[in-house]
Amino acid sequence: MQDYMSLAEKNGVILKDFGACQFCGAETQKGIHECLEIFNVGFQRINFSKEENHRYRFLIVDSHTLQHPEIHGRWNNHFHLTRLHLMIKYKVKWTYKLSPKLSEHLNQYKKGKEEEYLWPPPVLKRGRITTTEVLKVKEDELKCKTLIEKWAIEVYEVLKEHHEIVDGIATGFLKKGNVFSSNK
Repeated sequence: MQDYMSLAEKNGVILKDFGACQFCGAETQKGIHECLEIFNVGFQRINFSKEENHRYRFLIVDSHTLQHPEIHGRWNNHFHLTRLHLMIKYKVKWTYKLSPKLSEHLNQYKKGKEEEYLWPPPVLKRGRITTTEVLKVKEDELKCKTLIEKWAIEVYEVLKEHHEIVDGIATGFLKKGNVFSSNK
């Protein structure tokens, strides 16, 4: 896996190491680098090793990743938006075991679709909630979880023009019997 700086360079993006995050607008001092630091270690009051908290880890990863596609790989948006779609629309209780299955399903899906791309909204228009807003409420686990849910829904909604595509991926994934969906 390439690091985020190499992927940004590959994508023709110059990363700023000062001020607010250039992608999501998080109120940082060191730009994207601090935004990623908060993402990686800023919400540790939630015990992500507990199964009932796994959902929040997935929502954080998907939300942050979809707000920063310039530092990720080519099919990144497909994976993370599809996972959000499965959790939000189909109420799938996501587990770590499902991620490689979705990845494999996506590998099959993308054959012959080399030109398909889920274009992100313009920079700074990918949702108002960012890592720094969640960090402000990290001491209150309930508030933090509530804000993480809102963050995920907000990011999911700003990408609604792609919901039809990811719904096709998601329903194909569900039809394979990979998961139980409470909306079946």
